[in-house]
Amino acid sequence: MTGVRVIQDTESLADKVERVFRGLVIDKRRLPASQLQKRGVPAYVGEWLLDTLVPGRGELTSEEAQKVRDWAAKYVPGPNDQQVIKHRLLQGETIKVLTPVQVEVNLNRGTRYAKLSLLGIDSAAISDELPSIYPDLLRQGMWGVVELLSTGDGVAIQSFRPMQATVNIRLYKEARSAFTLDEWLRLMLLSMGYAPEFFTAPEQLLLLVRLLPLVQKNLHLIELAPKATGKSYLFENISSRVRLVSGGNVTPAVLFVNNATGQWGLLARFAVVVLDEVQTLKFEKPEEIVGGLKGYLANGKLTRGGLYETSSDCSFVLLANIQLDENQQPIVSSSLVEHLPSFMRETAFLDRIKGLLPGWRIRKLSKEAFANSVGLKADFFGDALLALREDLEIDQYCARRIRVRGVRPYARNEIAIQSLASGMMKVLFPHGDLTDWEFEHYCVRPAVDLRQLIWDELYQLDAEYRQWDRQIEYEILKI
Repeated sequence: MTGVRVIQDTESLADKVERVFRGLVIDKRRLPASQLQKRGVPAYVGEWLLDTLVPGRGELTSEEAQKVRDWAAKYVPGPNDQQVIKHRLLQGETIKVLTPVQVEVNLNRGTRYAKLSLLGIDSAAISDELPSIYPDLLRQGMWGVVELLSTGDGVAIQSFRPMQATVNIRLYKEARSAFTLDEWLRLMLLSMGYAPEFFTAPEQLLLLVRLLPLVQKNLHLIELAPKATGKSYLFENISSRVRLVSGGNVTPAVLFVNNATGQWGLLARFAVVVLDEVQTLKFEKPEEIVGGLKGYLANGKLTRGGLYETSSDCSFVLLANIQLDENQQPIVSSSLVEHLPSFMRETAFLDRIKGLLPGWRIRKLSKEAFANSVGLKADFFGDALLALREDLEIDQYCARRIRVRGVRPYARNEIAIQSLASGMMKVLFPHGDLTDWEFEHYCVRPAVDLRQLIWDELYQLDAEYRQWDRQIEYEILKI
């Protein structure tokens, strides 16, 4: 990224983004044209791959698209290729593939091995050096190009070239100064994969709320929305440190820790864990799950039966479908959270959720809703957002300035609003330069609205909460 300089007013946003961020941008039309996502490649991998194979600007040419498809056919395994690849390995071939790699350690046996889920390989041998060079292999795993060969003892990884983005968060913050607020807001939406002009101003802010669990530690959200509003689209395409769980069984071992093996679960290994279409998931031992979640959401501590304990700053997100009436309002018989599994409607659990995103206020997506211009490459964008988690200065700024007031204010509402407002500030004003009006309009007010929806549910479901003020009132202190 370059420093900020005065330019002509006629410079387009796309030109400005390319000038300021240089090689960290991509035309968002290139990935859909490549058809990489049809092969199960997320955007943060696909855009990195495009920039490696066919660097350039503008839409993909037919020649570029064919080059990418030829490369993908050769190196990106499809769902029916597992046995073909294993056969080729058995024949003595060295196989090169693009795949996620997860390294696990067995202390009892004193061994480490790699899991390549796309290939159906659970125990590939790996050198001692690779996990030391790339520690994320031991956490949430990494995507990269792997060379495999068959040995007398099984499959081994001969080489690994990960996809990596380089983030200098100081320069990212400085780059914000080159843009007006409207330009930066549009850039954020474009980088998420959306076309800003498709959405109204209130819808744009709601879309940005989906970024809050990435920029803020332990920021837990619920989003309720009808189908086709893109609830999961961002989370499955933004970063390998975000885990989207869609379908299958969810167990205490999966979320917390496997007491039999000591293997930590998703909440310990990822920055954000998202349960998609939560009403359709199958939960084993739901009482144990909600008990563990209540403790974790309250204090960031993970434990299960007292055998193991650790801390985590993972954000937890629940996505659920909701039906709307002819006025595009939720159809509910008693409560908005009736769409959640019954054990997640417990008010002690809901109280620990920072906010409720009203996804029903975002229009359904169509082809016109997706980005058609330049934005930040998904791998860089995701890493930059996650790096903002460490910006304690903005957290402290919001904690000093925001107070919940009233006759009987509820303390947890204040904590939630401070966290949500800090997240909005990191997304829109990472450089910390904003007016009091901008702070209230773009950070504090949206935070209060998100928390008020949770508070409304608590107030309705449990008389205990009615000893506190019904409406959340706030003040912004001078510093």
